[in-house]
Amino acid sequence: MSGDTNGAGTEESGWDATRSWVEKQLGAGEHIAGVERLLGGWTSTMRRLSTAGPAGTGRTLVLRSFVKPFYLRHAAGLLTREADILRLLGPTDVPVAELRAVDASGEHCDHPSLLMSLLPGRIRLDEDGAGHRSALLARELVRIHRLRVPEADRPRAYQAWTAPERVRVPGATDRPEVWRHAVDIIRQDPPRHESCFLHRDFHPGNVLFTGDADGLRISGVVDWVETSWGPADLDVAHCSTALALLHGPDEGMRFADRYAAEGGRLSQDPAAHLYWRMLDVLAFAPDAEKVAVPWRESGRTDLTAPLLGRRLEEYLEALLRRYC
Repeated sequence: MSGDTNGAGTEESGWDATRSWVEKQLGAGEHIAGVERLLGGWTSTMRRLSTAGPAGTGRTLVLRSFVKPFYLRHAAGLLTREADILRLLGPTDVPVAELRAVDASGEHCDHPSLLMSLLPGRIRLDEDGAGHRSALLARELVRIHRLRVPEADRPRAYQAWTAPERVRVPGATDRPEVWRHAVDIIRQDPPRHESCFLHRDFHPGNVLFTGDADGLRISGVVDWVETSWGPADLDVAHCSTALALLHGPDEGMRFADRYAAEGGRLSQDPAAHLYWRMLDVLAFAPDAEKVAVPWRESGRTDLTAPLLGRRLEEYLEALLRRYC
């Protein structure tokens, strides 16, 4: 997890039981010396914990806790999945945190929680260098999709995050026919596809970077609670939509090409590929405001609701022009 914080300092309220549970996971003579909230989380509360031990030793850990009602209802499955994935990926070359402990049901904590190591680096959402970072994202996603996972260890099959009857068309659009066309595309049955290991929520806000310029590299991939088994096109679609919202439709349109250039395999049928892209785009409708909250907290204050709504619609149109 990233070391970015909101500067709020130590936070003590509302997590006494969780703190007690964490300290039971520490070594002899080790205790929590500092607590800071991490920026950028939407689904959960993230804390950076500094510990102190004998002879001046210490380390830094990250605690994820689900506190919102919707995620509390699903916490046991989400955190158990993330714990399993962190164990699975530990020996691989995918840079992930080390699992320290998990209380997926909240039996011992104030809220369901997972404790892990702190990864180096930070998220990078600024415009400067966006294209270079996108190329690195594409390379990392190819690496993830190529993971060979024994059948017994495979995560659940992917779940769609929207459906035709759930799509909310923006009320202020002057191009409702574009949205109707997009919704009609996902009324079809899912295309036949080859499945692989998916992060399922892979986007710039879940990837950490260290270095700059030619020395820039990915130092961590976080947030594995939605990990799934399904088409590579779906992971590519999700990252593409995020890039379109962050940096404009053109950057979103380039990502699939970058992924293919790194050796990634996508559907050769344009209609099938478009289905997965539409399935992701429409899950953000009508205005993508939800994703903007943590992005603005991380410094992208320019990402206003009107701008995101406009970018989402322009990206949708660009997809229809290219793949229809």
